[in-house]
Order: sequence, then C-alpha cells, then structure tokens
Amino acid sequence: MGPADWDERYRSADRLWASGPNLFVEDRLRTHPPGRGLDLAAGDGRNSIWLAERGWKMTAVDFSEVAVARGRELSGDVDFVIGDVTTWTTDDMFDLIVIAYLHLPEDDFETVVRTASGLLTEGGELFMVGHDRSNLEVGWGGPQYPEILWDVPSIVSWMDGLTTREAGVVWRPADTEEGRRYARDALVRARLGD
Repeated sequence: MGPADWDERYRSADRLWASGPNLFVEDRLRTHPPGRGLDLAAGDGRNSIWLAERGWKMTAVDFSEVAVARGRELSGDVDFVIGDVTTWTTDDMFDLIVIAYLHLPEDDFETVVRTASGLLTEGGELFMVGHDRSNLEVGWGGPQYPEILWDVPSIVSWMDGLTTREAGVVWRPADTEEGRRYARDALVRARLGD
C-alpha cells in the first residue's frame, strides 16, 4: 500500500488505531528515562504522543499526509514529518527509535532497520514490534501476506553492532465482536553499546 492508500484508510475512520500507545510500547518503555526519540511509520502518532507526554522529544515520520495532519491536531508536542521511511534520512541522532507494525518486503524492511540502527546514540535503543509470521497459522488478525510479516532471527541479524536485549514472539490480546482473541507479534529490542 502506498501513501494514497493510507490517506484513504485514515480518511475512512475517526481513528484507525487505539488512542493510547501499543501495549508493548507502554509496558517496556514506561520507566525508560526520556531523551530524543524517533517513531518510524508513526501513523497519527499514538506511540509518539504517549512518549512525548512522558518527557521525550519525539519526531514522528509517516508517508500519509492525512495521518500526519491528524497527529499534528492531536499533539503540538511531537514533530510530525511527512516522509517515506524507506528513503527518509536525517542528520539527527536518537536515544530511542520505535518501529511499530511496519510491514514491508524483506529487502525494504532490512534497509529501514539498518538505517535506524545507524541513527542511535551510544546507549540508544531500537524498539520494534510487528506481526510475526507465525500469526498466520496460530494468531489472529494482521496482514495475511507472509512476505511482509516479521521473522525475529532475520531482524536480529540486521542489527550489526547492537546488543540484543529482547527478541521473541509475544501474544497480544485483541477484543473483537467474537470475544477476546490473541495475535502473535514479534518483539525486538536492541541497544547500541552494552
């Protein structure tokens, strides 16, 4: 899906996602000391806004103009930027980079992960969560295309020079019309330095 497709999706509903942060962002980053953060493929910025409320100086990048405009309406505390994360660059460095539910063909995704790794300050963390490939067979929801679903060992292999802090598959509850279901997500956290 390109920017126009995502613009249309964002126009189709008041909110595509929950208003609060992702469950794992909230759980794992709640006590993380604030600094300068980057949220890649941020959508309307739910994770960035939550982090900014906790003292982070956040930059949120997304290629959907509609999502970025919504994010700017929701918070003046986040620097929202229109950009394609597969080609977007900056000279800034970050203490935290969040990539949540970015699903691309593997070569493009690897490029994003390697680029993000190079934007970390010493001690900075790359925090990633997305739909795991195993979700197709044993989970609920999410994209149904295996070529864009995450594979933890592959992701870890792209993070040269980073120390892995957490890497595995986690269950995420989702309340649906049929009751509570569970999605299988890949969660990878890595830090530059020890």
